[in-house]
Amino acid sequence: MNSLMPSAVHAFRAGFEFDVARLEGWLAARLPGFLGPLRVQQFPGGQSNPTYLLQTSQRQYVLRRKPAGVLLPSAHAIDREFRVMRALGQGSDVPVAEVLVLCEDPEVIGTAFYVMAHVEGRIFWDPALPEVPIAQRAAIFRSMVDALAALHRVSPAAVGLGDFGRPEGYVSRQLGRWSKQYAGDQEVAGRVPAMERLIEWLPQHLPVVEPPAAVVHGDYRIDNLVFDPEASRVRAILDWELSTLGDPFADFAYHLMMYRLNIESIAGLEGRDLAALGLPAESEYVAWYCERRGIAEVPHLDFYLTFCLFRLAGIFHGIRARVVRGTAASAQACKYAAEVEKLAELGWRKAQGI
Repeated sequence: MNSLMPSAVHAFRAGFEFDVARLEGWLAARLPGFLGPLRVQQFPGGQSNPTYLLQTSQRQYVLRRKPAGVLLPSAHAIDREFRVMRALGQGSDVPVAEVLVLCEDPEVIGTAFYVMAHVEGRIFWDPALPEVPIAQRAAIFRSMVDALAALHRVSPAAVGLGDFGRPEGYVSRQLGRWSKQYAGDQEVAGRVPAMERLIEWLPQHLPVVEPPAAVVHGDYRIDNLVFDPEASRVRAILDWELSTLGDPFADFAYHLMMYRLNIESIAGLEGRDLAALGLPAESEYVAWYCERRGIAEVPHLDFYLTFCLFRLAGIFHGIRARVVRGTAASAQACKYAAEVEKLAELGWRKAQGI
């Protein structure tokens, strides 16, 4: 079922409520065409930045906000999400929802937020696409990789994002960021030996040559895409919280992990019969990406996959810390929190095979 349709949303989760009347007044004063009364329901997703459906008699919108509670200084950057989506929506062919208004005043609903247009379509949670006829699945994968390649082809400066991040040293900075977050959350979320081995191993095996910097999404997965209700076309890429300037090969490898994973919290393709499912083999999918980028190969792909497994384990370790602190309480957040050791150990095994 499409998680952006009203039937897929529900009432506020405990601890995620806010004053709807105050939001309605704020939007009426600042959002052209807005006309109440306003109905608000929370989506079941949005583990990091809570997400809500806003419904009026005239139109539907989507609101994303920072979570409440103690946050890392660089985390949950609602303003950066808003900026990158606006830049890409106005200056490229990358499919994004139209962003409408940003509020950085925490007095309105308790935290900063932005509002974007609601994009009607389908969201798939399992890359095996069980709800799609077999004959249509490869086309969906084509559209998925085409949208990511389109993002990586964008010139950051051309769309006003030349200063959206440091263009060099992306992977080393990410290693530093997630290593620091891991260390900071250790007391709350616990030590993970495989994470600590990767923290030592990865900096020693960085590729010597970096590709030119691109706008990277940071969390490009099939469930962060809205597909056309009927066609095999990506209508919008969602969840830009981790976007920055960086290494497009690392961004692609993170997406490619769907072929290497099949864990409880994230459906993947590891161990599945791809041909029987009507899906491209991993090598074919990599070739499609290279074709759309106009490149011969993705160099150091095994290193990038190891790095991405470490990074995902780091993200999940941070979620575990939020679960323990009480700022993330959903069933899905708890599933992510339980997968840290499994991901870190998978990354360490991958490192040993390089």
